[in-house]
Amino acid sequence: MNTQTLLLILLVIAVVFGLGVVVLNRRSSSGAGAKPVTSTPVSEKVEAPVVEEAVETVIETPAPPKSRWGKTALSLAGVFGGVRARGGITNETWDDLEEALLKADVGIGVTEALLDSLRGRVKAKEITTADELLVALQREMTSRLEGANRELNFAQLDQGRINVWLFVGVNGVGKTTTIGKVSAQQAQLGRSLVLAAGDTFRAAAAEQLGTWAERSGAELVRGAEGGDPSSVIFDGIQRAAAKGFDLVLGDTAGRLQNKSNLMDELRKVRRIADREPGQVTEVLLVIDATTGQNGLSQAREFTDAAGVTGVVLTKLDGSAKGGIVFAIETEMGIPIKLVGLGETIGDLVAFNPDEYVSALFNG
Repeated sequence: MNTQTLLLILLVIAVVFGLGVVVLNRRSSSGAGAKPVTSTPVSEKVEAPVVEEAVETVIETPAPPKSRWGKTALSLAGVFGGVRARGGITNETWDDLEEALLKADVGIGVTEALLDSLRGRVKAKEITTADELLVALQREMTSRLEGANRELNFAQLDQGRINVWLFVGVNGVGKTTTIGKVSAQQAQLGRSLVLAAGDTFRAAAAEQLGTWAERSGAELVRGAEGGDPSSVIFDGIQRAAAKGFDLVLGDTAGRLQNKSNLMDELRKVRRIADREPGQVTEVLLVIDATTGQNGLSQAREFTDAAGVTGVVLTKLDGSAKGGIVFAIETEMGIPIKLVGLGETIGDLVAFNPDEYVSALFNG
């Protein structure tokens, strides 16, 4: 066999082997799990998965308002559900309602007034079923919270006078945090603010207020540690007047309502804050809802010392004693203006009686 013949045989073998490889590749590519060889347009490759869009929508959807009222709603709604299930109106019905209202800190006086009125209507056959009784109770409770002015008072003052809002209360109720949230909300309304760190006995309070001032674009005025709180408030008012600012929010040191010397100091703060160029248009008492009936005692003493114009009720979402709103409003005549239903700025909201009472009955 010569060289040319050998080369020809090798060439034939190579061609046959190459054709076999191509056939095998085609068969394997058509099998299960194989990737298609056709190209995919770029626009299809970067398309967002539908599931991600759905998750994002769920995150952004706010919870229904009634779910924010916490333990008060849960505890009362449970009792009211039992009353409905019983159907008729018995002595046990009245006992359950009385116990539930008192546990929620609605107060003895308000509870007796509510139930006595309903007993009279049941006796007169105006109300004959448990459902009718609860509807009537809900209306009675709502009516006792109607008519109050809950707007924060940003008044149109004489030329050169500055609106001053003072925040008062005992230790640990959340005054400084409340001021920070209010400052952020007022800044969003386009108002220029000065935050006056009048709690000079707690350095952390001034630092915390400074952080809130940065967030809301407000100016901070603070004094020496242990200094005169009223002078810090007045310096804040002077700063606001000099720069043409709209509003001063004044923090005050937490104090026990039964300490006469501390309450006298608060009276001084109020007097100084009301001097030109300042004018006190709000004194907001911050109360922790978990304190229950003790909040009523605080309202009495702070009103006497500082002339409270409204109440901020914090931690209402986590308290089984939220019925204190009825005691404060009906016995003291002081409106609940703001309530804290969580940790964020948006969780400090204007108090809505209809929404609140509805949550109590529906959970």
